[in-house]
Amino acid sequence: MSTKFDITETLDVKGLNCPMPVVKTKQATDELTEGDVLEVVATDSGSMSDLKGWANTTDGVELLEQEEDEAGGEAVYRHFVRKTE
Repeated sequence: MSTKFDITETLDVKGLNCPMPVVKTKQATDELTEGDVLEVVATDSGSMSDLKGWANTTDGVELLEQEEDEAGGEAVYRHFVRKTE
């Protein structure tokens, strides 16, 4: 997949496990303004379902896309979240 968004900020949560990627993402989105896009970079495979579930049940955020990459032999998960209000 290719990123089609203007990323406002990148949040590095590599090495953190559930629930911390969601907790840190929520804290970071609270600091954004409407329309801003947050890129979240994680190594926890559970972040794929955790962030999707969080975004689907949270007003004011929209999960735009999720990608799985590999860096240095390690899986890396990228999530793109837009603040909507």
